[in-house]
Amino acid sequence: MKKSNSLIQLLFLSMFWMACRKDHKSDPPPAPPAEGTREQLTLDSIYLYAQQVYLWYDALPAYDVFNPRQYATGGNLLSNYQRELYAMTQFKINDVTGEAYEYSGTPSHSKYSFITEESLDGGRQGTVDLNDKGDDLGIGLSANGNIDVRVRIVHPSSPAAAAGLTRGMKVTAINGTSVNVNSGSFIESALAQNSATLTIQRENGTTSTVTITRKNYSTTAVLKTAILDAGTQKVGYIAYSRFSNYSVTKAAIDQAFSQFTAAGVTALIVDLRYNGGGYTQTAEYMVNHIAPSSLNGKVMYTEYFNTLLQTGKAPILKQQLYRNSAGETVMWNGHLATYADLDYTVAGNTFKFEDVGTLNTVKQVVFIVSGSTASASELVINSLKPYMPVKLVGSITYGKPVGFFGLRIDKYTVYMSNFYMKNSAGFGDYFHGLEVDIPSFDDVTHDFGDPGEMCVMSALNYIEGHPAGRIGAMRQVVHMGPASFNGMIETRLKLH
Repeated sequence: MKKSNSLIQLLFLSMFWMACRKDHKSDPPPAPPAEGTREQLTLDSIYLYAQQVYLWYDALPAYDVFNPRQYATGGNLLSNYQRELYAMTQFKINDVTGEAYEYSGTPSHSKYSFITEESLDGGRQGTVDLNDKGDDLGIGLSANGNIDVRVRIVHPSSPAAAAGLTRGMKVTAINGTSVNVNSGSFIESALAQNSATLTIQRENGTTSTVTITRKNYSTTAVLKTAILDAGTQKVGYIAYSRFSNYSVTKAAIDQAFSQFTAAGVTALIVDLRYNGGGYTQTAEYMVNHIAPSSLNGKVMYTEYFNTLLQTGKAPILKQQLYRNSAGETVMWNGHLATYADLDYTVAGNTFKFEDVGTLNTVKQVVFIVSGSTASASELVINSLKPYMPVKLVGSITYGKPVGFFGLRIDKYTVYMSNFYMKNSAGFGDYFHGLEVDIPSFDDVTHDFGDPGEMCVMSALNYIEGHPAGRIGAMRQVVHMGPASFNGMIETRLKLH
């Protein structure tokens, strides 16, 4: 078998690991073979990286016990690598729950870690990436309990938006075929095609058909902003769909909060019900917009890497070139900087409030959340809780207090949990989600920011001073259509 440059690099990684083991006083366990197929060596490399950089590396069995090459079955290589990664992430048990920290309930899929051939910005299953670039129809549907099918989300500037579709519209047919709450598979397939014709039934009972065609488009993570009333209070509302790359979303966030400043809002509703996370830098920027200037300089949150990373004992990272925010390599102490040169200490990864914007009138914040609210979204909420009156409306969040940076192995990028996060009060144990204060359901019969939408109504009632309580009967909403990004990405690691 002809070996590529990637294979040679993988062979080197195996030999490098064996050399590192010689520093131990006791006899080292059996090391990976120096030879093998490309698939076998890639499996070895994924395991060897996990031994040093995975958050819960201490629970991994020795190489000969785990036997990474057992997953070399040929066929779909990415699937084989994913199965190996899944197996590695199931060893560390959460004593509180008795389950693995990365137990997801879905076979062969870890709750947090994953591997992909896509770029980092492509996200995990998302068709709109973290650079706010879309390549789809721009629409997602939901089963509205056992009643009907509704438009759940329309991405700004997408084909669906250009066709005049909005959240809350009732869909009775797609491509001439009637749809109902049991049409999930058909709807998923139809929305994955290059075009779709939707039959829309409006509130007055009239129907119309709209054809949308897939295309590339630039969008924004800000789905909707509004100024609402809660008694005598002015309330700023923002629906934010993902924590996109800071450089592409900063202007949209600034514009939204400038609107809130001009209106003199005293409370905020931040709708993160579909926000699966993104960049920690962007999440931090939103927190700084919300927080009063009096918090400037105080601790917002801290990232905790594993002991090996904190103490500079992860030499395998010398194989990962460090690139700055522009994607360029950097010279450091006479050599090209690698991830082994970065600062993983607690002190070096403690982030503090930095006042931005001019909004300083907010007294309370209500977050609208759901099981799709994850990662960087939860970071925003958890960071503000020690300092401000924060309430959650909706349903329990996903539960992801961990994040990662990408590791390039052969032609794949592996995102294995690298760090966990705590707020200034030392809290970060929400692996099974953040509980809500006011249960409510995702009312897909209304648009974002509509005071008649159940979650928004619950939030406004709380802000106005009414007793917190559930409004209306709970209703299960099943999403159909492209999934959003799920993850928390750290790109601001500093050279030591």
